[in-house]
Amino acid sequence: MDELAEAAGITVRTLRFYRERKLIQPPRREGRIAWYDDTHLARLRTISALLERGHTLNGIAELAEAFDHGRDVGDLLGLGTPTEETPVRLTPEALADVFGAEATPENLAAALDLGYLGTDGGEIVHISRRLLDVSAALVREGIPLAEVLSAGRRVREHAEALADAFAELTAAHRRTPEDTRRLRPLAKSVVEAELSLALDRRLSLDGQE
Repeated sequence: MDELAEAAGITVRTLRFYRERKLIQPPRREGRIAWYDDTHLARLRTISALLERGHTLNGIAELAEAFDHGRDVGDLLGLGTPTEETPVRLTPEALADVFGAEATPENLAAALDLGYLGTDGGEIVHISRRLLDVSAALVREGIPLAEVLSAGRRVREHAEALADAFAELTAAHRRTPEDTRRLRPLAKSVVEAELSLALDRRLSLDGQE
């Protein structure tokens, strides 16, 4: 404990307080010896960084609880790494920097449930750089993150239906899974074009109201 506190730049008394508040995980024990590792040190540095950014200990405790009970990266990525999307690794304080006051335990839990976020040791993994950037841009435009995540859930449902329609189309003509993967860009082009046209129609109707 003394070594961990020194490495983190805090007092042993503060470290004990953090343990009592369950801000860090218990150490691994071998008999009467308690072993701390880099994960504990990373969490303590995260707490210090969040405190410097104005977060309260209560808020940090809630974030830590959501973080510790989130899906791990294996569950997040499923059978393998996304073929086109780039996962992003973030520390909790970096995530707080991206979303500011919107990085609440409720929003974090919603993102974990949606499958946007997972955990890997002391890091958070977002499944897609593009989705992260778009979510952050919408929040900067003043749209609450809770509403962004709710919209993301609805988009996910429609996207699954579109993927099913494309898979059924290729399967109906005896295409192999390899053929389906090869034709994947065509499906994306159709969706992008239809969405572009739908937005044009939506904006035209809005202009007439």
